[in-house]
Amino acid sequence: QVQLAESGGGLVQAGGSLTLSCAASGQYFTYYDAAWFRQAPGKDRSIVAAIPWNRENIFYDDSVKGRFTISRDNAKKMVYLQMYNLKPEDTAIYYCAAKALNRDSYEDWGQGTQVTVSS
Repeated sequence: QVQLAESGGGLVQAGGSLTLSCAASGQYFTYYDAAWFRQAPGKDRSIVAAIPWNRENIFYDDSVKGRFTISRDNAKKMVYLQMYNLKPEDTAIYYCAAKALNRDSYEDWGQGTQVTVSS
């Protein structure tokens, strides 16, 4: 099990950029897959991007391809989401999540950070 804490959210104008950070604790985080999810008001939580422990086969939702970049620094136990050319529809609470390699679903979650994009 790992504990996760997001930071970096805020208010930005459309076309702007933000970088979200996720600090993880736990001895074996290096071997956890990590991801960013988001939940907009009135909508279900959905995955934005995912990065496996070995950084192979990184996933992006179609809605953010070419605009968002997920990365991780295992030595620092950090996961990042760089967001460019933000749109009002990107407004949501963003959550960092992690799962152990022997798990099918993400079980460890941060508290979330609000991102608001104004038009």
